Amino acid sequence: LVEAKEPDGFESVFSTIGKMRAQALLGQPDEMFNTRRGQIAALAVKSRLPAIFYNGDWAVSGCLMSYGVDVPDMFRRAAIYVDKILKGAKPGELPVEQPTKFEFVINLKTAKQIGLTIPPNVLARADRVIK
Repeated sequence: LVEAKEPDGFESVFSTIGKMRAQALLGQPDEMFNTRRGQIAALAVKSRLPAIFYNGDWAVSGCLMSYGVDVPDMFRRAAIYVDKILKGAKPGELPVEQPTKFEFVINLKTAKQIGLTIPPNVLARADRVIK
C-alpha cells in the first residue's frame, strides 16, 4: 500500500512503487486521482506498470484496464427513482438497489506500450477494447 496525499506527490509515489518492485497498480476511487487521470496513466506507462481502476474513463485516459459499475446505467436507474419520488413515492420506502451492470475495458495501446500481451480469452470478455 502506497498513499499519495497530494497531487504533486505522484512522481514520488511511482518512484517508491518502482523500488518496491510492484507488478501492478490497483487504483481506488478518490477525487484527487480523478482530477489527475492523465498524469497517473502516463506515470504508470512510464513505469511499465499495469494499472487497473474502477471506471472506464481510466482506460480511456491510458491505464491498462478498468472494471467497475457502468456509470451511465447508474444515472438511468437514479432517474427512475426521481420519477417515482415526483409521482408521490416516499424516498424512505423505496428499496436500495445494488448496481447490476458492470463494464470491463481494456486499452490495447497501453498494453503494447508496457510490453504486455492480453490473452484472446480475456479480450473476448471485455465490454470495450481501446485500440
